[in-house]
Amino acid sequence: MDDSSMKSLLGNGMQLMHTQYAYSGHRKTNTTMPKAQRLKAEDRKFFGLLADLIFSNPFSTQRAQMEAMLDGASKSARQSGEHHYSVILPVLERRLAKLAEHGIDRIQSLGGNDRSVLEYAFLFRIYNRFIENFDALIQAQIEQGDQSVEVPFARELLAQLDAAGFGEQEALRYLELFYQFRRAYFFIAHSLVGDSPSMKSLRHALWNNVFTSDVRFYAAHLWDRMEDFSTLLLGETGTGKGSAAAAIGRSGLIPFDPGTKRFKFSFTETFIAINLSEFPESLIESELFGHRKGAFTGAIDHHKGLFERCNPHGSLFLDEIGDVSVPTQIKLLNVLQERRFTPVGSHQPLRFAGRVIAATNQPLAVLREQGQFRDDFYYRLSSDVIEVPSLRVRLKESTSELEQLVVLLVKRLTGHHEPELVERVLDGLHDNLQVAYPWPGNVRELEQAVRRIIISGQYFGVSNMQDAASSWLERTQNGQLTAEEILSGYCCMLYEQYGTYEEVARRAALDRRTAKKHVQMGKSLFETLKT
Repeated sequence: MDDSSMKSLLGNGMQLMHTQYAYSGHRKTNTTMPKAQRLKAEDRKFFGLLADLIFSNPFSTQRAQMEAMLDGASKSARQSGEHHYSVILPVLERRLAKLAEHGIDRIQSLGGNDRSVLEYAFLFRIYNRFIENFDALIQAQIEQGDQSVEVPFARELLAQLDAAGFGEQEALRYLELFYQFRRAYFFIAHSLVGDSPSMKSLRHALWNNVFTSDVRFYAAHLWDRMEDFSTLLLGETGTGKGSAAAAIGRSGLIPFDPGTKRFKFSFTETFIAINLSEFPESLIESELFGHRKGAFTGAIDHHKGLFERCNPHGSLFLDEIGDVSVPTQIKLLNVLQERRFTPVGSHQPLRFAGRVIAATNQPLAVLREQGQFRDDFYYRLSSDVIEVPSLRVRLKESTSELEQLVVLLVKRLTGHHEPELVERVLDGLHDNLQVAYPWPGNVRELEQAVRRIIISGQYFGVSNMQDAASSWLERTQNGQLTAEEILSGYCCMLYEQYGTYEEVARRAALDRRTAKKHVQMGKSLFETLKT
């Protein structure tokens, strides 16, 4: 939307009280409402621009430009915690009030395209009236957990939709969509902070992942078909791929039950995550697909796997997907293609109706070239591929990103905004770390750094590998390390030299999963030796 369009949107609204309406020659001179009235050209333009605004990605550059055009009023709305386009509401209310004076107070008052744009205006008005209610509902549900809480304002919201002319089923669907919109905005905006270009791009991509690039098409056709769209998250260890996955998984559409006045599921149970690297190959199939009693030695009872436990309106997050073997990839591929799976020891196939989100820090292009990651599995996972940026990239793009993250982390740890504690943590980071510290552990390392400064008052960063290796070798020679510590240190040095778990496994004569475990243990050991 350009400057002139936005000025027209607001400017026309400010002249409402001076505008005379004439709809297809009809004037409101009696109690009979005229049928199939038409909007004046300026109203049609206003509501058309409004539709473009409300259905655009709230994290897009276009939105940011429009927000800037709203100037001081938008800033006040943002500071008060309101939706940052609430400044449009008074203009919209006056325009809709003027239409009502001429008998246009329901969507049935108009026909064709005029009716469509009026529908969007009514929906925007009603949604914004209940934003604070939805925010309170989200907080209440977080506190309650997996038991769905009552929606005390549902009857009033549905009544307003009914008064605007929406049918019963339409009204229920819009209640569900309103809740979904607000949840998505809440989890994307509050869990993934930062004003760097890469983080703005990430939030934009996550919103599109939930609603596609066309919200209107999503609401009309895809709201119950998103299971067919898998997502692949890429990025270094500790960048926040889990937070990005959770934002997607907790933002799906959940049906509303008018009888109980509750949504049928809590969004806290619609997201299930598993780190595949934590399980040996022999247990992964049982963990994912479940097993039946007696399926193998030790299977003393039925066990529901993650695919069976995943809510039909939820998402299953498969972290470290690059670590799974080719046979497991084939089984997962079959589930994604057929939407069916069979527990170990059973012949009864079960349906999987959720979405799949996968993540890895592995170079999939290299693994595919080496034949360790199947091409067909990759393409089935990658309906959408989203890159989660490293912390060093974010800090290079924006110097204020560090403070924003520390504020978020301190609030998570304490439950409150503590300016003095934030300042103490920032001082500790600035005093003990070099300006261009690379943060190899990304946000996860920063989180531990915040904890360490709160406890000890200092954090010196990840150990220098050369110094730590010298200390490890000296302690090995002096008989001060266990066999496991010796192996872990050796694997860690191999990883630093060759850069892949596969090469570490080959040189140490270990399987890849065991090699990775010892590399991670070695990193912790070397950090301890350095400090």
